[in-house]
Amino acid sequence: MNAAIEAEGLKKSFSDHQALKGVDLSVPAGTVLGVLGPNGAGKTTTVRILATLARPDSGRAVVAGYDVLREPREVRRRIGLAGQYAAVDEQLTGRENLVLLGTLLRLGKQGARDRAVELLDRFELTEAADRLTRTYSGGMRRRLDLAACLVSSPPVVFLDEPTTGLDPSSRATLWRMIRDQVASGVTVLLTTQYLEEADVLADRIAVVDHGVVIAEGTPHELKRKVGTEWLEVTVAHSHDVGAALAVLAPMAATPPRETGDGRGVSVRLPDGMGAVATAATALEAARLEIAEFALRRPSLDDVFVHLTGRGNS
Repeated sequence: MNAAIEAEGLKKSFSDHQALKGVDLSVPAGTVLGVLGPNGAGKTTTVRILATLARPDSGRAVVAGYDVLREPREVRRRIGLAGQYAAVDEQLTGRENLVLLGTLLRLGKQGARDRAVELLDRFELTEAADRLTRTYSGGMRRRLDLAACLVSSPPVVFLDEPTTGLDPSSRATLWRMIRDQVASGVTVLLTTQYLEEADVLADRIAVVDHGVVIAEGTPHELKRKVGTEWLEVTVAHSHDVGAALAVLAPMAATPPRETGDGRGVSVRLPDGMGAVATAATALEAARLEIAEFALRRPSLDDVFVHLTGRGNS
């Protein structure tokens, strides 16, 4: 597939801080790349360079077939950008925000009005179209912001933590709308702090830490890097956690750990159902009362801890 976004060796420093140390990315057309990493990893700096809002110290990047340094105007004509905070004019209505953008983008008066009507309907804002945006909820503002970045029908869209601060329902609505855009052929580069969001939306994920890409692949491929499934055991009585740890330690592939709620044990066992059966038999022999006994597949949270040694925060 043709790459809609390509970056090679992007480096960027601010004073004595090197934000990017050589970022390489490739995003096939019509797909979603999720860029994940702890705060300060370099995600937003990467987006700003690709969107022509910042210049790299070295390296090259091509977006929608145009070089971001040599042809920034052509790049801007072909991209949409939604930042971490909704960039809407609170003194205008939702409709006026979109019509103004369409006019500035030279769609013509009627073209701008028609495009506004289309986007307001697509993003479920028609009923609120003629209300001032300062009366909008957070989810409505984010939907309007996403609609605004699509006014010119760009083939490439950058979404920098687009659902920050939204409630789960609003986040799910925005996810559906992003998927609709991708289904129509739009290429999306998405940065996010929500690992579930990347798992749901991204075709591939790049994990960035300390200014470099430390892992890249599909969500499934990254989870396989962590290893096999985890056995989650919850004891009926919290004072039995220590005993459960002692019982499971000899058969564990890695040292078992106490779960965050202090009521259970999480342990990675060797491959095969035999190991699970052995663990169950050992717990029963120790006469421990077990409230829950379940296998859990590795999550992107596990990927983060495995790759960076810390959580995604």
